[in-house]
Amino acid sequence: MTDETQNNAETPAAETAEEALYSAETLEAARVLFARPATFMMGAAKIEQLPAADLPEVTFAGRSNVGKSSLINALVGQNHLARASNEPGRTREVNFFVLDEKLRLVDLPGYGWAKASKAEVKKFQNLGRDYLRGRPNLKRAYLLIDARHGLKAVDNEPMDALDVAAVSYQIVLTKADKIKPHELKAVIEKTQAQIKKRPAAHPVVLATSSEKGHGIPELRAEIMTTCAVGP
Repeated sequence: MTDETQNNAETPAAETAEEALYSAETLEAARVLFARPATFMMGAAKIEQLPAADLPEVTFAGRSNVGKSSLINALVGQNHLARASNEPGRTREVNFFVLDEKLRLVDLPGYGWAKASKAEVKKFQNLGRDYLRGRPNLKRAYLLIDARHGLKAVDNEPMDALDVAAVSYQIVLTKADKIKPHELKAVIEKTQAQIKKRPAAHPVVLATSSEKGHGIPELRAEIMTTCAVGP
């Protein structure tokens, strides 16, 4: 059996396992919700600039080149809502996007290797930490991890911070289409084992591909149910 044939044989099983987590009705309701208008609200450069905590929020965090903007765009079915850049680490603010005036999607500054001075990096990363610690309407943080690399040492600090702040977070693997299905399965299992003893970590690891659309319906369903909103 060739690698290509093996991949094709394994993919349906992997997709079926993910889809089993959600009913067809929930997936459809989430699709309808995320088809509603989504707009950029504002970027906050200081903690005092954050908008009122009057809508449920979920936030997206991850290394600078993990694909946060692409994932947000895939969720809402728009190409340019969140501005993706070829230069990792460009996000210097906490960016807020409003979906159907019912919930907010929040893009945090990336961590890891931003092309900025150490002082500037510390400034906007501290802003992200302050947001996580003091946002009462934050329902969940989604920590994005490149499926090709899995969890790295640099990811321990944000997970430690989320655990200490008691902010519920879920690992979302990005760029899952870039590796073979059996490799993806192994990454998911390894990641689940790595977060098993972390108190604030959600036990389900989701695999997504912004380019191919894999896992996007399931992530929409997760966000909708976590925020207790509907279409």
